Parts: sequence; C-alpha cells; structure tokens
Amino acid sequence: MKLYLDPGHGGSDPGAQGNGINEKSLNLDIALRIRNVLTHDYKGVHVRMSRSDDRTKSLRERTNEANAWGADFYLSIHCNSFNGVARGYEDFIHSSLTDASKTAAFQKTIHHEIMKVNQLSDRGRKKRNFHVLRETAMPALLTENGFIDNTHDARLMADPEWRQSVARGHVNGLAKAFKLKLTTSSKALYKVIAGGFHSNDNAKKRVKQLGSHDIDVFITETTISGKPWYRIQAGAFSSRKNAEAQLKAVRGAGIDDAYITAKKR
Repeated sequence: MKLYLDPGHGGSDPGAQGNGINEKSLNLDIALRIRNVLTHDYKGVHVRMSRSDDRTKSLRERTNEANAWGADFYLSIHCNSFNGVARGYEDFIHSSLTDASKTAAFQKTIHHEIMKVNQLSDRGRKKRNFHVLRETAMPALLTENGFIDNTHDARLMADPEWRQSVARGHVNGLAKAFKLKLTTSSKALYKVIAGGFHSNDNAKKRVKQLGSHDIDVFITETTISGKPWYRIQAGAFSSRKNAEAQLKAVRGAGIDDAYITAKKR
C-alpha cells in the first residue's frame, strides 16, 4: 500500500493559529507520528510525505507528486479554526463522490477509528471541492483534527499523548480500510485513559465513580501548557482487544470521554 501523507500548510503558510499553536506544526507532528507507526508496525506500507519539515509547498506540487508516484491513498492532515466556539472533528472527501464510492467507504472506516480515540465532538463525514481532493488520481481524505482557536480542543492539541492517540486513530482506520498486516515485532502497550482534569479533586471524584463499578484506576500527573493535568488511567494491556474490553467497561460506567493510547515498547 502506497500512502501519500500530506501535513497541511508549512513554511511561509502557518495555517490556522490560536492558543499559542500554529496549525502547520501540529499537522506535521501528527503526520510524522502516523508515518512512524505505519512504517514500524505494518508490512508492505510505503509512505511518502509532502513535507517532513517546515517548508513551503504548493497544493499543485503536492497533488502532482502523489499522482506521479502512483499513490494508493492521499491523506491530508489539518486542524480547524473558526470563531473560538466551534469545536470537534470532521473529515472530507470530494463533493463529486457518492456515498457508495470506495472513497466514501474508506472515509467511514477511518472516521470511526479516529473518533474512538480523539476525545472530540463528532462534526461528521463531509464533502467539499478542495484542491487535494479534486486533483488527486487516487482516493483522498482530508481530516480536520479539532479547532485550534477553541480552548477545549487546543488544550488537547498541546498534549503529545493526545497527538499520538490521534495518529494511532488514523493508522487504525488505514489498517482496517486497506487490510494491513502487523509485523511480528509491533508490540505495543495500550493504556485506557478515563478522562483528565485540571483539578485533582475532580480527578479523585472520577476515581471514586469508577471504583463504585469495581474498575481499578489511578491518577497520573503531567504538565500541559505550564498547568497541572491529572489523567485517570484504567489499566495498561499488551493486547488491544483486552484494552478495548476495559474501555467498554469504563464507558459502561458512564465515562464517555474515555479512550485508548498506544505506545510501542
């Protein structure tokens, strides 16, 4: 499978800006994480990136390169901005495509996997006449991973673990869509995260809530944008299947913002 991976913007084009974050940097960080997971964990995957550093590259250069290479899929990584209030995740295929198209099927699969892990509200699967969707000779998808000018979404974006989870969501979607096979050495540790809080008291309330459902959890502390952040962990597993079973139990306890992170060991 040949994936053309396109971190949006770059160089003289910063993309959206907000809450101290430049979109071009965020897009590149997520895309590099996607490439690293795919090339280390899956067989027969070839990834070419429109940029792997902070450089200016036109939309025409990107699509021409993907077409000349003969990519099987074009994936463009972006983040949104609007009015500071809008928030959530959405993705796009070209407006000329029907819901019965192969590209729409890929979109549905990838969208579902990303929504499992990104802790963002679901703005849906959409269609637009964007250049990278119109001028590509292969199926193409553009993902918008939150609103950079929204404080809720930007707080997540600032967290490297969140960016890793989002990258993993993209990879999981691609793996299902293209039936990719894991390498024998792709062992990962899957952690179930049952929410995060700026207040340690609120974190303790979440621990108590899950404890009432006989789910063992503990609090881990990190710093995001200079502020303490208390994350609730509900176990770590070598099997993703076991992690997903635990995630189901946590969500069954009323924790809708729970998700799985994966880290190669």
